[in-house]
Amino acid sequence: MSDTPPESPADFDAMTRDIAEVPAVEVIVTVAVNLMSAAAVKLGLTDEGDKYKDLDEARKLVHALAGLLDASATEISSFHAAPLRDGLKSLQLAFREASLVADEPGQGPGEKYTGAIYG
Repeated sequence: MSDTPPESPADFDAMTRDIAEVPAVEVIVTVAVNLMSAAAVKLGLTDEGDKYKDLDEARKLVHALAGLLDASATEISSFHAAPLRDGLKSLQLAFREASLVADEPGQGPGEKYTGAIYG
């Protein structure tokens, strides 16, 4: 059991007000950046390298990112979408390079949404 006391209803009210003021595009972009960052860590692309590398986890994160970007493509402007798509493609290529057994074209993480990625 946690030693942290439960949050009061006033805390939840404040959090609700805070999130209500954030535009949907900012929420989507923030979630996408968090998925990208987590995937980069799981791909071993950080200073720690292989310490946190886990390709199974990376696959899930990249796939979720691709799904989010595909679903939100018409909701966010190309100003926001273009760099996120570039980041996704970089992660997909990094996944291909890190994999000992290559996925068939179109079967890699997120390729269901983006089409085949060739490295």
